[in-house]
Amino acid sequence: MHSSKPFQGQLEGDILRLGPRLVISFERTLRVPDDGRSYPLPPSLGRFPLFAAVQYAGHVPDAWVTTGRAFLPMYQRESLWLGFGGVSWKPNALIVGADGVNVVSGQRWEEPLASDPQNYLVIPDQPWLDGIKGEVDTVRQFVAMPLGAGYGIGEQSLGSTTVNGLQLRAFEPKPNIFPDGPPPDRADIEMPMRLRSTGPSKSLAIAVGGTIRQKIIHDPYGGDTWDLESATAMTIHIVNSEHFREITGKEPPPTPISAHTYTEHGLPWFDLYEEAPGIVPLSKTLNGVRSVAEIDRERGAAGGEPEASVDIPDTQIRKLHRRKRSAPPEP
Repeated sequence: MHSSKPFQGQLEGDILRLGPRLVISFERTLRVPDDGRSYPLPPSLGRFPLFAAVQYAGHVPDAWVTTGRAFLPMYQRESLWLGFGGVSWKPNALIVGADGVNVVSGQRWEEPLASDPQNYLVIPDQPWLDGIKGEVDTVRQFVAMPLGAGYGIGEQSLGSTTVNGLQLRAFEPKPNIFPDGPPPDRADIEMPMRLRSTGPSKSLAIAVGGTIRQKIIHDPYGGDTWDLESATAMTIHIVNSEHFREITGKEPPPTPISAHTYTEHGLPWFDLYEEAPGIVPLSKTLNGVRSVAEIDRERGAAGGEPEASVDIPDTQIRKLHRRKRSAPPEP
């Protein structure tokens, strides 16, 4: 079993650190059309600011303060992706949950790390994550929607709104498998890079949107590599822009431009030169999660009309080797 009392992650500016080497950024991005097509990797439009809940005691739920959680602001229907930094000479395993659901396996995020089928990511082999696992070599984009409105992954999969936000739990490798220090010619931290360029609810759920071409990388080391008693964890809650102002007195970042406008201006999208194999099995639970557009159409809601596709010229798609999608963390 994993440790029942994991160590707590720490915020370093707009970066979350889980343990001595693994760092995570939360990147603002374009929302890709949910039109049945798969799209290249959208860019980073800058990091979401992170805030420790303990600094806003009395303005956030007491449970956020007593368990050392954090929060970030998003607009309804805005998207994000997670950037992972680590070191190849001593990797980490990472379980990611969205509204209490493991985004790789579709099981509850509290379930122990498992390798058959794999329910975790390996960092830095997995440089970023844009959504929940889709069909082979795709993910379905993370999109913020009001909690309790029926869009959220947890609401659809677990029938519950009691767990919301992003849940992250990292594991160290067992002793004596990897070196304790870097080779002389290697950087200490390697951060992935991608060019920077209904009824109201104060909290936002994680829903799913369009499809992005991205692999969930197969663990090349094997499940026995990881020390299950070494967990470091953090929950990042997502609040809407109005609640964010009430809590902090600050303005959230401006709403990002649309994918259509971005593309019309000739700005780049990304594909990854990827030799590592992806995870093939698709969870029936995740496959059954309906997207925002599907639910809108079912309800006849505003915005439920089919989304216009974006035609991206090949000349605007940059092929990347791993570390080239966003700006690196501040030192």
